[in-house]
Parts: sequence; structure tokens; C-alpha cells
Amino acid sequence: MRKDLAELFTSRAFWLLLLFVGLLTGQSFISAVDAYAEASGIGGGAAALAQGLSPLDGILVPTAGAYDLAIMLLFPFVAIRLIASEKSSGAWKLMLQWPVKMRDHLLSKFVALLVAWLIALVPFAIAIALWLSYGGHLDARETLNLLFGYTLRYVLTASVAVAAAALMPGAANAAVVVLGLTIGTWALDFLAAGRGGFVQKLASFTPAATVRMFERGLLRLDAVLILLLLSLLAFAIAGIALDPLRKRISVSIAILAVAIALATQVRTSFDVSENRRNSFPAADERVLASIREPLTITVFLAAEDPRMNDYENNVLLKLRRAMPRLHVRYPYSGQSALFENDDRYGEIHYRIGAKTAVNRSTTEEIVLETIDTLAGVERRPLPAAESSEYPGYPLAKHPAGAAWIFYLVWPVVVITAWRLRTRRTG
Repeated sequence: MRKDLAELFTSRAFWLLLLFVGLLTGQSFISAVDAYAEASGIGGGAAALAQGLSPLDGILVPTAGAYDLAIMLLFPFVAIRLIASEKSSGAWKLMLQWPVKMRDHLLSKFVALLVAWLIALVPFAIAIALWLSYGGHLDARETLNLLFGYTLRYVLTASVAVAAAALMPGAANAAVVVLGLTIGTWALDFLAAGRGGFVQKLASFTPAATVRMFERGLLRLDAVLILLLLSLLAFAIAGIALDPLRKRISVSIAILAVAIALATQVRTSFDVSENRRNSFPAADERVLASIREPLTITVFLAAEDPRMNDYENNVLLKLRRAMPRLHVRYPYSGQSALFENDDRYGEIHYRIGAKTAVNRSTTEEIVLETIDTLAGVERRPLPAAESSEYPGYPLAKHPAGAAWIFYLVWPVVVITAWRLRTRRTG
């Protein structure tokens, strides 16, 4: 582990990564605070509704977006170097003769990469500290959930990069493989919109899709398990490529593949958002949970229709959490149907048992009323505590001092640490 950490801290890629992450985070944070202040009515302008001003959407997600870019384009080079440099120099053949198991070799590299991630999170911690110093509000559960989501994405990307470096000859080839896989997940995420079935289920576990869940304040146990298992699978593949004795690792891969298939069936999720954006009111969720018969919804909308996006994000996402026996069908999946001469276009069909209903509304209130009518249950008025609205947290403050910290102090600290480390090793 000392060897891997020493290689990490002597890597130019790592120090350049820290430099660019600080600059990107600073730019994202400053822009987010300025936009938030403008929406809060700074300078005498018209303020937005307080309920629409959420620090999660307005500050945390835009600031963390810098890490989204870094994970895709910068971190893989740090992970690839830990393997590629040892393979190209021939050091790896000597290391295999050490009294150390392959599992320990890979674990050491994972710990080194995790240390790199924690150090790279320092600019994000600075941004959070600055926001709190301005008097801003942050919800602990939302913040930790977002950090957890990005950490899972980083671990998956790092493990894929290690596997690519182990399989491919040369760092450049490994980088192309990682980039190709990233683009492939984007394509899958795009093609799965409004398709339903297996394709949409598969796309819900792409890195971009899972990060969007965490950005909404949603913690899905199946996504967590699958990202962790995929990361273990990538490290196991790296072990096969690096270890001549492959039988035991091959058995581990088979076990991981079965575990991933089982993890897709997990339905547990937690809404950790402060405004409960991923949940119906508690009284409505109790009513939906009491419905024992399966609910089938047929959506006659094209994937590119804005109503489909609204219905997916504001209704179906909540229904899937509240009703485990929900089945959604998309007749127009895989085709553009915006201009189809079909009288049913725009309709949404609901079926519970032998009862059916049809309407065109994508609003939460009407959908719940339709389902309750089909199920023969009566909706009760919400208690005052449950019907209260999210208060919102406006803050009309400029990002004072942020530019100096991110654009001057951070680069000076990183470059100084880099030079000191280079002189020490030299």
C-alpha cells in the first residue's frame, strides 16, 4: 500500500487532476451561488417563490457537476496509470513473486484510488463551508446521499479503468476503452427513454441514471448493490488478466454475475429529500399500499413528448415506490409517434382487475384519484402536517471570497505540494 500511495503522489496525472477539479468546482459553485442569489431577489429584482429555492437543486447538484465531468474524463487516467506503468516497466512480473495475494494487490490499489477521491473532494468541502458561512441552508441527509452517489460512480469508473488497464496493452488503449464504455452507457440511457421493459430497466442502472437518482434525493438499494457488485466484477476481471492462476477468480466472477441478477429484483428505496419530491403524501402512500391487486398502466405517449417526461419523473417514479405490483406498458416504445394518426395518442389507460379507466392527465392529483376509484378506496383529506409545503430557503448573497480561494489559493497550494513532493522523491 505504501508503494501504491507513493506512485499516486508522484503521478503528474493526480496533481493535474487536483488542480483542474478545484478550478471546475470553483466555477460551478460561483455560478450556482450567483444564480441562486438572482432567484432570491438580490439587487432588488423579483424573487422566485420560496418553495422553489432548494439548496440541493440550486447549489449542491450544480457544484457536484464538476465531479461528474472529472469522473468521466480525468479520474480514469489516474486509475489506469497505477496498472499500466507497472505492466509497461515489467515491474508487475516481479510483484507477482511477492508473498502477497492478488486480492491484496487489488485491494491496495483500490485504497489508493479511494484516497485520491477523498483528497479530490476537498474543493467540494470548501464550497459547502463557504455556502454555510454565507448563511445558506443544507440538509445533512441530502448532502450525504449526493456524496454517496458520486462516490459509487467514482468507484465504478475507477474499477472499470483498472480492468481496462489490466486487459489492454498500453495506457492509451485502456483510456479509449473506458471512454467507449462511457459513451455506450449514454447511448443506452438515451435509447431507453419511454421504451419500458428490460431496456428501460437496464438503463436505470447506468452511471448517469443512478447519479440522477441521488441528485433527486432518492436512495435506491438496488442501484447501490448493482454499482458495488459491478465494481467488484471489474476488479475480478482485472485479477483474471493479471494473474496466471485464474480458476478461483473465474468462480468469483460467476458468483458476482448471479448476485447482480438478484440485486435487480430489490425494490427497497428511501426518499431522503427534504421536500419529499420522490414520494406521495404519507396518507396517499398508505392507501396505495393497501391495494393488493396489480395495477397496469398503458401510456400512449412518445418518448420525446414533454408530457412523457413529466409523467415519468413526477408520477411513475412515485408510483413505483408506493406500489410494488405496478406494470407500465409503452405501446410507442422505439418509435416517434408525435404525429401518428392514432386517436388514442395522449391517452393513459389504467387497469386494476376487471376495471379500467382512461384519461389524458399527467398530474399527480388526478392520477391518484383515478387509481383510488378503480381500487374502490376512498381518499381521506390530508392532515395539516402532511399537506404543509416545503418552505424553501432563499438567500440573496454573492459568493464573497470564493474566486480568491478557488482561482488563486487552491492552485498555489496544489502546485506547491506538487513541487515539494517532486523534490522529496527526487
